[in-house]
Amino acid sequence: MNRFLYIIILLISPILVSAQFSINSDISDINYSSPKNYEIGGITVSGSDYFNPSTVKVISGLVVGEEIQIPGDKITKAINNLWDQKLFADVSISATKISGDKIFLDIFITELPRLSKFKFVGVTKSKQKDLRDQVELIRGKVVTENLIMTTENKVKNYFIKKGHLDAIAKVELQEDTSIVNNVIMVIKVNVGKRIKIKDINFIGNNSLKGGKLKRSFKDTKESRPYNIFTTSKYIPSAFKGDLPLIIEKYNEKGYRDAKIVSDTVYRVSKKNRVNIDVVVEEGNQYYFRNIKWVGNTIHSTDRLSKILDINKGDVYNKKTLDSRLFMNQSGRDVSSLYLDDGYLFFQVNPIEVKVENDSIDFEMRIYEGKQARINRVTIVGNDKTNDHVIRREIRTLPGELFSRSDIIRTQRELAQLGYFNPETMGVNPIPNQENGTVDIEYVVEEKPSDQVELSGGWGGGRVVGSLGVSFNNFSSKNFFKKGAWRPLPAGDGQRLAIRAQSTGLGFQSYSMSFTEPWLGGRKPNSLSIALNHTNFNNGGEGDARQSIKSYGASVGLGRRLKFPDDFFTFYQEVSYQYYVLDNYAILSGFGDGFANNLSFKHVLSRNSSGPSPIYPTTGASTTLTLQHTLPYSTLWDENTDYDNLTPQEKNKWVEYHKWKFQTSWFSSLTGGKRKLVLNTKAGFGYLGNFNSKLGTTPFERFFVGGDGLTGFNQFVAREVIALRGYGAGDLSPTAGATFVTKYTAEIRYPFSLNPNATIFGLVFGEAGNSWDSFRNVNPFEVYKSAGMGIRIFMPMFGMLGLDWGYRFDDIPGKTDPNSRTEIHFSIGGNINGW
Repeated sequence: MNRFLYIIILLISPILVSAQFSINSDISDINYSSPKNYEIGGITVSGSDYFNPSTVKVISGLVVGEEIQIPGDKITKAINNLWDQKLFADVSISATKISGDKIFLDIFITELPRLSKFKFVGVTKSKQKDLRDQVELIRGKVVTENLIMTTENKVKNYFIKKGHLDAIAKVELQEDTSIVNNVIMVIKVNVGKRIKIKDINFIGNNSLKGGKLKRSFKDTKESRPYNIFTTSKYIPSAFKGDLPLIIEKYNEKGYRDAKIVSDTVYRVSKKNRVNIDVVVEEGNQYYFRNIKWVGNTIHSTDRLSKILDINKGDVYNKKTLDSRLFMNQSGRDVSSLYLDDGYLFFQVNPIEVKVENDSIDFEMRIYEGKQARINRVTIVGNDKTNDHVIRREIRTLPGELFSRSDIIRTQRELAQLGYFNPETMGVNPIPNQENGTVDIEYVVEEKPSDQVELSGGWGGGRVVGSLGVSFNNFSSKNFFKKGAWRPLPAGDGQRLAIRAQSTGLGFQSYSMSFTEPWLGGRKPNSLSIALNHTNFNNGGEGDARQSIKSYGASVGLGRRLKFPDDFFTFYQEVSYQYYVLDNYAILSGFGDGFANNLSFKHVLSRNSSGPSPIYPTTGASTTLTLQHTLPYSTLWDENTDYDNLTPQEKNKWVEYHKWKFQTSWFSSLTGGKRKLVLNTKAGFGYLGNFNSKLGTTPFERFFVGGDGLTGFNQFVAREVIALRGYGAGDLSPTAGATFVTKYTAEIRYPFSLNPNATIFGLVFGEAGNSWDSFRNVNPFEVYKSAGMGIRIFMPMFGMLGLDWGYRFDDIPGKTDPNSRTEIHFSIGGNINGW
């Protein structure tokens, strides 16, 4: 305000210049009615606390030796220059001495205060942390009116975005007596109550019901008990962003001229609720009529029309038209047809050539261009993983034709590695239309992939603790390389895992495994090696002591198949397990002795789920497994009396064949970044024998129920399958089952997709059962449950899970009819089992 007052005074009368330009009382050479030229003999700066005097002189524009007129415009301009910085509370220039034609000037400034610290009043500590990031205040910053106003607006807008429309922020300045010309900024906040949406009303919608239009909104929802996964806060910016979605919905139904006439938001109660009225004008409904293709020479009109799949008389739908022409996620669109064949420069423009009554004629104008070949493929951002680990997963190779589907598949394969953040992964095609080539740059961001497992769970009637480490991007070739231990040699995509489990002196289990996913480095053939040892005893002494020990090893080879497609893999494994029993009855009469389990496993699987392996939103995973031993009993004498064989003789070499089928499908129920996903799963298992006279082995049987915690029960070679809502093994005979079936449906919603802490909630329904004989099997005679849970994936600890399950059926002798709920908790374990 002072600045403008001074300028007005200077303009009104040269005599009044003395308000900002003054003369010492002992200097009488200046006549304000008769301006005179002087040479500046010197310039001093006074009143400065922090500013360098040289800086003030430079800003003023006055220079020693310069000729100025007193009174005159240069003094006024110098003062204006200083005011324009918005750093001073007062500015004046005075003449301190006149010697002949030389004048000596002093620039006096009063600096605006600086910020020493700031604090919030009226908000919680958790909110204060977020607000500090919003206001971006730093110590030493000059406190201007603009800074105060900006700070108040930032704080207010922060709460408005969270639904607090009545939020008020007021800045108060307090003098900091410990530092010269410094102030403490106190930001007082009255958050107010959160404003929610009571009703959303549509006016003028004759063809589409209000409920359908409401569902088109993404971030603007009514306050209803059933809106579990959505917010009902009224946020003005979100509402404005949702309004175009109404037009999109009308366009999908053929109303291409639909428009929003007005929208009104008003308070409706003292309970902090608002209503929203939206007035729409629908216009007429239109239909596709004639569609003509122009410019296509590579692909026939019939083929393009078949992919477009829009017929004369179909309701006009711009969204459908665009999805059939451009970048459909399924790859079933015209652009993908060309882009997958190298035509990177392809363009198609749908032109409305005629609108008659309620019908529209289209002309699809195509520019095919030339095929583009890949020139260079570069990788950016891999500061840990070696280039060759990434390149062996890349489907776009130099010299080959450009292919959009190959880029999409490459991104999936890189995400499946688990080394990179799938949310920030990107690809940058850099085309060169002159020479018909394209460079492709893949952008990755490393994320932690190694895991430290500190697991706790309930299994076998006791607490089971686990401690282990998994190095998922290990490098064995650099094991002896100096400088490669940071903290371990890494970057070659190998996996090394070491794990120990225990309940104390009664149970210990140790395992180690190593996997090389690209044996030899040329083809995706994997090698897996594993060792394990388990020791269990009941803690008794003397004759009361029961124990069992096992020692095992396995070697497996896997390969990626090309037929039927390259989502298929085939894995084969040879494993050997040796059991030593001491007064431990696995089955009647078999308390002492040993057993050998030499088995062969064959696994055919197809996995197209993704793109993230932690929270898949699409695709499926299906596995068929056969595990079997040799049919040793067929080599015995045909006159063998099986009834007189001892249990030790029957189980010296365990024999069986075990079949399993598991499938899991992922379907996105909503769009956007955070997708609601339906995961449906089914599994079947059968354990058979080669010799009916010998019977089915007591090893490798199925036990259904509980959280599926493995490890503790592995010492008896059981396969534990989870079924939430029931206790461990509740759905199986005491000796285990030979046939099992299980069905699961989950609806998942992600609360955080941050790779450092992926969190999603779920609701589930499950059903399953098991039988001791194939003759008794009825896949639809199942025990049912439902519930909810949460999953937290942290790279250092793996998946953490908590489930609450409610069972619908009772099992006589095993379940308590007065308690129908179970809590299932695991750290690092697999709650879902199958």
